[in-house]
Amino acid sequence: MRSIPPVPDDQSLRLWPENWLGPVNLDSEWDQTGPRAIDLGCGKGRFLLAHAAHHPNMRLLGIERKLRRVRKIDRKAVRAELQNIRLLRIEAIYAMKYLIPEKWIDICYIYFPDPWPKDKHADNRLLSPDFLDILERTLADKGVVHFATDHEPYFEQVVETLNADSRWRDTDPYILQEDEVSDFELIHRDQKPIHRLSFQRKN
Repeated sequence: MRSIPPVPDDQSLRLWPENWLGPVNLDSEWDQTGPRAIDLGCGKGRFLLAHAAHHPNMRLLGIERKLRRVRKIDRKAVRAELQNIRLLRIEAIYAMKYLIPEKWIDICYIYFPDPWPKDKHADNRLLSPDFLDILERTLADKGVVHFATDHEPYFEQVVETLNADSRWRDTDPYILQEDEVSDFELIHRDQKPIHRLSFQRKN
């Protein structure tokens, strides 16, 4: 597979924190002052790019661990002049646990994370009780999380986990515009149901 060359440093929307061990001063990275959102595991970037175009004042941070995908999104965002996007190439849980400042996130999009379908791997799923602790620290007051999966057992586990945690309440799901539908969902939505839920910090 041919590698994708990086965007020149003076154009790139990628973040390169000086300190990868503690919270990053993210607010200094944008000229915008609107809502602060994270697309956690932004994949090939279809949702991130379209959502940024629809909401030019929103500050959108895409987090993705695969270099090829990050470079491709970076190139497309620069070409489309989407200056409200920033990108971090890093593993999602590490970023959320160590790099995102306290109460920084107004909206977190978690679309189609790896479901780890085998029972013996279920502990690797992202939305766990421990991850809810991380969300509680990083979400702003009344911050919202939008979640979607095509894996029904994973969805049921998330519902059960949320029902057992009094820090959260249900809220209205985000309705995607057609150009925001991810490549993954485009492939699978006619083959199996897509399960969605949204939840919010109570305070």
